[in-house]
Amino acid sequence: MTRPPMRNATVRNAMSVDVEDWFQVQAYAGVIRRDAWEGLDRRVEANTERVLALFAQAGVRATFFTLGWVAERHPALVRRIVAAGHELASHGHGHELVHQIGEAGFRADIRRAKRVLEDAGGVAVRGYRAPTFSIGPRLTPWAHRVLAEEGHTYSSSLFPIRHDLYGDADAPRDAYRPDPDGVVELPMTTVRAAGRNLPCSGGGWFRIVPYPVFRTGLRRVNQGERRPGIFYFHPWEVDPGQPHVPEAGRLSRFRHRTGLGSMARRLEHLLRDFAWGRMDEVFADAIGAAPAPGVVARREAA
Repeated sequence: MTRPPMRNATVRNAMSVDVEDWFQVQAYAGVIRRDAWEGLDRRVEANTERVLALFAQAGVRATFFTLGWVAERHPALVRRIVAAGHELASHGHGHELVHQIGEAGFRADIRRAKRVLEDAGGVAVRGYRAPTFSIGPRLTPWAHRVLAEEGHTYSSSLFPIRHDLYGDADAPRDAYRPDPDGVVELPMTTVRAAGRNLPCSGGGWFRIVPYPVFRTGLRRVNQGERRPGIFYFHPWEVDPGQPHVPEAGRLSRFRHRTGLGSMARRLEHLLRDFAWGRMDEVFADAIGAAPAPGVVARREAA
């Protein structure tokens, strides 16, 4: 017997997809050279089409944080994302860690990505998500200001957790403005437990933990805290047939490949069990407090 939908009737969450290919992930950065990307099997288009089909079946509109590198090679895919009613946003151009490329490199990267995405999609690109959540107040205090200067209105790039690759456990859990001259930040969702922030946003955590555990955490955010959550995943996560990379370390292989075979089924449950929308719709009030393109903000986010 098919179970009826269990969506929360009053709290809608933001669904997002970080559009990158399997060989561009940080887990493989040390073993797959950037100059080798062109010669590798590109699977991002087929995998993103599968994601689009899942969303269409569920009647869900999402935000696609898309690499400029991908958009340059698959402009028709970008147009299909927009035509399906999804929000087109930026994941930067070359999937480089922001704190490694510095302020000038960051500006050039997001400017190039925004131009490529807008040319391909025919729509304004306002949202941004840093590769591997690689911005924060300590290493990149200039990032939110540069995003505003380059025409973005929000970022969803900070993860308020402790992690060996990213995160700032002391960051706010709700929308805020890290820089009065910068864009609004929409932090990735966490749930409070035992005095700590635990991840409740998707990615590898979603594939590793039992689905009922994740569902309970997001329900606590929605029903207990009356807050919307943000979920993210990548097209390669619905592709268990992607190439193996034996040269990668054991932890990297574990993070990348665990749960790939069950990911699509988990997503189907997730899309049914909760209400979903685009980032710019779910957080419209917070984003509305961000500066307009080319205008410096002098007020705090609501």
